[in-house]
Amino acid sequence: MTDAAPSVDAAEIAKFSALAAQWWDPKGKFAPLHKFNPVRLQFIRETAAAHFGRQGLKPFEGLSLLDIGCGGGLLSEPMARLGFAVLGADASEKNVKTAVAHAAETGVAVDYRATTAESLAGEGRLFDVVLNMEVVEHVADLRAYLAACGKLMKPGGLMFIATLNRTLKSLALAKIGAEYVLRWLPAGTHDWNRFVAPRLLQAMLEEAGLKVMKTQGVSFDPLAWEWRLSSDTDVNYMVVAGK
Repeated sequence: MTDAAPSVDAAEIAKFSALAAQWWDPKGKFAPLHKFNPVRLQFIRETAAAHFGRQGLKPFEGLSLLDIGCGGGLLSEPMARLGFAVLGADASEKNVKTAVAHAAETGVAVDYRATTAESLAGEGRLFDVVLNMEVVEHVADLRAYLAACGKLMKPGGLMFIATLNRTLKSLALAKIGAEYVLRWLPAGTHDWNRFVAPRLLQAMLEEAGLKVMKTQGVSFDPLAWEWRLSSDTDVNYMVVAGK
């Protein structure tokens, strides 16, 4: 069982646990995430490589990475292939079991644990990189969660956050459009009231002792049917914070 933590929302964990078996199905319930994966992977790799001055096929050997809210490991495995020593953590035991099984099939070395950011912070764990991708809009207490995540970062480390802005545009596209019109996501996947504006997220990160280094918009191009980095942060965006 996972440790209790103020940021953990039992209903959200149950929702994603029910879909755990579908994480690696590119045509299943997580198909939009598979489509989104290449652009966020490239962004993480290029940003981290520039920050740490790394290059090569496995540029991040010797560095540690925490993928918090790792789900089935869609980011954990590629990060391990790039050389990071990866800990994939998720509050859902079912998600972790799916991730462990897939890593065993592919032969990728990832350490997975059913645990929380607060529990890891309490253990004194520290990482060079913390990934917070599509997680912050699902936690119960965002300030407490980000404070715990900040404690998990080494000085000079990076945190990557991907989330959704709280705008009328995101309500129309990411909530109503994606869930009820196009049916890209199961109805109820997101609660628009939990979407967070970049300014508010920056303020919370600063409270946690971090400094926002970059805010990057991400937009879906319906003609090319792919995600691209853009200047538009009205719906999806990523933030890079340093310590």
